[in-house]
Amino acid sequence: MDTACGVGNVVSVAQQEHRTTTVEQGRFCVARCSCGWRGPARRARSQARADADGHVSLQA
Repeated sequence: MDTACGVGNVVSVAQQEHRTTTVEQGRFCVARCSCGWRGPARRARSQARADADGHVSLQA
């Protein structure tokens, strides 16, 4: 991979809108973002949603 191309990808990711979702994986729930971020696996859906909210607020 070309280094300049990799840097360009980072810039474009930083400029995109962050859209979060939660995904269930067995007994766990994981928060994910359109930028590629992924939160830790949580047993409580509410905690996974809080992780997603925290991620979005840090990006603003």
